[in-house]
Amino acid sequence: MTKRALIVVDLQNDYLTSGKFPLVGIDAALENAARVVDAARRSGEMVINVRHESPVDGPFFAVGTEGAEITSKMAPQDGEAIVTKRHPNSFRETELADLLSTAGVDEVTVIGAMSHMCIDATARAASDLGYKTTIVEDACATRDLEFKGEVVSADKVHAAYMSALAFGYGQVVSTADYLAK
Repeated sequence: MTKRALIVVDLQNDYLTSGKFPLVGIDAALENAARVVDAARRSGEMVINVRHESPVDGPFFAVGTEGAEITSKMAPQDGEAIVTKRHPNSFRETELADLLSTAGVDEVTVIGAMSHMCIDATARAASDLGYKTTIVEDACATRDLEFKGEVVSADKVHAAYMSALAFGYGQVVSTADYLAK
């Protein structure tokens, strides 16, 4: 029997429009993420909340600051695991793999931020570790990037990363399609 867990990555205050490192489309992504989390909780799936911490002098998610806290909309419920990480890959130097293994999980769903960093790294690692991986793309957000003087819009960054993940690392679906299953 398949056992699925939901991994909620870095939906923290500094990514909000009022935060130190706001993401494009974060409000819509949070609304969709809340719907996915609610469905997981109602079905009894394991929900794992991942939060990033940077050094005290970091530009965002600094240890001990309000910006590093999980947004109130995504507040973990009693009994849900909270994994603290310091790298984009939520599995690296954390207890995430042990939590999933102990619970007998073989399928994971990944939502959160940023599409081009922690979502990408976490989804690829999950797939590499043998988990059937799903990414709910509109429950994720990112930001504009710049390369060689050219600004790449957040929607293009998101599309590029989701297409790469869909090509070889997992199923990429919308919130509506995910919830319809």
